Amino acid sequence: MVPEERFKEIVAQYCDVKPEDMKDDLRFREDLGFSSLDFMSLLGELEDEFDVELEEDKVVKIQTIKEAMDLIGELKEEK
Repeated sequence: MVPEERFKEIVAQYCDVKPEDMKDDLRFREDLGFSSLDFMSLLGELEDEFDVELEEDKVVKIQTIKEAMDLIGELKEEK
C-alpha cells in the first residue's frame, strides 16, 4: 500500500491543490493542469520516493490519482 498522504504531498508540488483537498478521482491533466513534462517529472519523483520502476505501457493508462496510487501499490507488493 502506498502512503496516501505522502503521495499527495508529492503531487501537490506540481499543482495548486492542497494534499488534503485531493480526491482520488482527480485527473492529472484535466483537473490538476499537469503538462506532459510535469507528469513525467512527477513519475520520476514517485519512483524514487517509493522505490519502484514504472513501466511506460502502464504509465500511459494512468489518468487519476487513484490509478497512480494503485499502480505504485501493486509494484511495491511485487517486490
